[in-house]
Amino acid sequence: MEDRGESTDEGDPKQHQQQPTFNESEVDNQVGAIVVKADCVAVDEEKVEDIPQVMMEDSQKPSSNVTGQEVIKVGKEILLQAFNWESQKHHWWKTLETKIPQIAAAGFTAIWLPPSSDSLAREGYLPKDLYSLNTAYGSESELKLLIKTIKDNNMKAMADIVINHRIGSTKGVGGIYNRYDGMPMPWDEHAVTCDTGGLGNPSTGEIFHGAPNVDHTQEFVRNDLKEWLRWLIKDVGYNSFRFDFAKGYSAKFVKEYIAASDPIFSVGEFWDTCNYHDSSLDYNQDKHRQRTINWIDNAGGLACAFDFTTKAVLQEACRAGEWWRLRDPKGKPSGVVGMWPSRAVTFVENHDTGSTQGHWPFPSEHILKGYAYILTHPGQPTVFYDHFFDWGENIRNAIIDLIQIRKKNGVHSRSSVRILEANDSVYAASIDGRLSVKLGDGNWDPGWGWNVATSGPSYAVWERHMWPEGEQPKK
Repeated sequence: MEDRGESTDEGDPKQHQQQPTFNESEVDNQVGAIVVKADCVAVDEEKVEDIPQVMMEDSQKPSSNVTGQEVIKVGKEILLQAFNWESQKHHWWKTLETKIPQIAAAGFTAIWLPPSSDSLAREGYLPKDLYSLNTAYGSESELKLLIKTIKDNNMKAMADIVINHRIGSTKGVGGIYNRYDGMPMPWDEHAVTCDTGGLGNPSTGEIFHGAPNVDHTQEFVRNDLKEWLRWLIKDVGYNSFRFDFAKGYSAKFVKEYIAASDPIFSVGEFWDTCNYHDSSLDYNQDKHRQRTINWIDNAGGLACAFDFTTKAVLQEACRAGEWWRLRDPKGKPSGVVGMWPSRAVTFVENHDTGSTQGHWPFPSEHILKGYAYILTHPGQPTVFYDHFFDWGENIRNAIIDLIQIRKKNGVHSRSSVRILEANDSVYAASIDGRLSVKLGDGNWDPGWGWNVATSGPSYAVWERHMWPEGEQPKK
């Protein structure tokens, strides 16, 4: 199939959908209207089209002494997004702390927490005082106890880093809240981009409408943010970062922030529009995933990225039974995981696409097929809180089975994939020659020497039977 261009289909994660929904009157009263300066001239930034469309092996990627490179090299992270859009209503730090042993026993290696800084919106995505940790989720002491419990259970604690935009405390130029008097990081209007009502430089990425966007070109801003990131690790106890709205500022700043703060693991939310023809998802998503690859590359390879391409292709394949979508024109997986798997963080749902926001939900009746794919394939998979805790014991146990199978068979981010079938009735693949996976209702099995490890509605996973040395029977 050919690449047939892009679309404005409302089912795709457009910018207006990606930005969370808040109490508009509350936000408007605090933020005020965004004023665009007439003399705000765009700087000469690198454009996606100008970056060579290549995929390099990890051995060719930029080297770094950052600790997180070791975690990426091992490639065995299994993340739990440990919140949804409503978690702020449920004294979350204390609630989640009681669940940590269960989460650890399931096999997760890292827990992604919601934004923990003071915010205009209770969900945490309109930050104000970044150093204040008393929020709707709980108190600072409760957060630190939660993080300690996570680490005591041999898991990583991931902070949600929201630094694309910041709500001010005082009205400044243009009559909007673009000054930060009376709080740590007491910036003035020069810390806000000129295209969102400040006196700084133009944005180096896409604009987040509804809040003053932080000008990361300012050295004093970057120094303050690096100091804050180091504080999150040394004083609060976090050891991993998730960068929110990573399209909002240049990836080179993410590279700088990671190098300065040295998290164990980092991932960016680079949520980009897929390629469509009318309302139909294009088969070829090479341009879409290449933009994500470019972001990772510009971040020096120090951060992974959520694999939105795989989510798009996988949920469409499951919804329509179009399993051919899961094999790209070169015979590889169709997402970022098929191009730079060690930097791909795969997922089927998050707090924006699902939960009560539901901007781009994975079809609910196919959730387990989605997990059967991402938990057996390369990349570093993420499980959504709702699916693990709120969708019933059968779903949770099925996810645990898949996690344990992944770990038992040593599947990691760079595991090899040999796609054996990808048509209108079935998808089948072999992973490292140790696992075989089938999705769909078509007839397929790996043949002699394989045992069913787990199965469910329209999916099955087999393990290769490991005979003791010298005891393998003849076929």
